[in-house]
Amino acid sequence: MAMAFKMAITGMCLTEECKKSFMEMKWNKVHRYIVFKIDESSKLLTVDKVGGPAEGYDDLTAALPHDDCRYALFDFDFVTLDNCRKSKIFFIAWAPSGSRIRAKMLYATSKDGLRRALDGIHYEVQATDPTEMGFDVIKDRVK
Repeated sequence: MAMAFKMAITGMCLTEECKKSFMEMKWNKVHRYIVFKIDESSKLLTVDKVGGPAEGYDDLTAALPHDDCRYALFDFDFVTLDNCRKSKIFFIAWAPSGSRIRAKMLYATSKDGLRRALDGIHYEVQATDPTEMGFDVIKDRVK
């Protein structure tokens, strides 16, 4: 089995694949987004889906389930008022109201450990429905 990094609070383990995908996103711009899923039976945090560099924010929102929790990272590219190209990584904690209470609790208690393990996240968004994580919310955060 792949090497896993233990997240102290909940005993969840972050797989090597998660760290590798994050580093590829952060340094090489290989992924536009990454969706993570907790496997409750093995207590491992795994990569659920990745989006290529040509995909956009709508592809990320379509990749999130309507009835289960997920974590997601989104690499947002933008141009500042000074005409400077920038990129910021957003951490999204997705916990839709239709998901199980146990899943919501598990994701809520594991979130801080994951954020600490993935160094370089700029902003965090918590959402229970799509309107709380709309593209306008993302754009407003970088202003």
